[in-house]
Amino acid sequence: MSYFESRLRVNTSNFKEIEQKLHFCKLLGIQNVIIELENNGEKMRSDLKRRVEEITNINVKYRTNINPKNLESLIKKLKGIGQSSNIIVVESADKKIQIQAAKDSRVDIISFSEQAILKTIFPGVISLTKQNQSFIEFSLAPIMVKNKSLQSKNLRNLYRGVQLANNLNANYIISGNFDELYSLRHPRALISVCHTLLGISLLRAKNCFSKNVVSLLNRVQMRQDKNFIESGVKLINRGEI
Repeated sequence: MSYFESRLRVNTSNFKEIEQKLHFCKLLGIQNVIIELENNGEKMRSDLKRRVEEITNINVKYRTNINPKNLESLIKKLKGIGQSSNIIVVESADKKIQIQAAKDSRVDIISFSEQAILKTIFPGVISLTKQNQSFIEFSLAPIMVKNKSLQSKNLRNLYRGVQLANNLNANYIISGNFDELYSLRHPRALISVCHTLLGISLLRAKNCFSKNVVSLLNRVQMRQDKNFIESGVKLINRGEI
């Protein structure tokens, strides 16, 4: 089974830092990572992608996070992004933005990684992601903080969010989302955390780091293929029959 770290943040202006993070992932045995650019909506240059992919033999994919201030900003940022090979993620505490993003087929993930945003999760946005076969994202970094009082508060918020997603049978993934190099953990360790502290079954927890991520990547691939009309429906040329 292939496990993913679905949110590895990198600074494109600091290639040495990228090297360090990927080499450390390799040492931990993490074979699949999804890189997020720190600059909102920035495109990674093809030459930089090539350099990144030459660092190790880790399987590297990319995500673009969009943090819109309002609906107009969301629409503007999504314009022309439909054929992007990156995973498209929207992160906002505004429920109107969450709803619009969940309706938009170009958006792959609605992220509830940050605590202020996690508090706003509600059944309506989960239902819309299910209808559109997109994903919800949770992150574990907030429950790994050193401040015990803050850690407990963050754990309660994350537990409530995850249980809501479980009750509604949501499509969701979980990322480590750690900023510091030595905070990185192999997904197998994070699966245990999810099972023990968040009450997620072992199978579902494993899927959040593996099967669900693969489904997410397949969704991105289908979005790029103009022959795909919707999930399970593809135009086939006569020669393919």
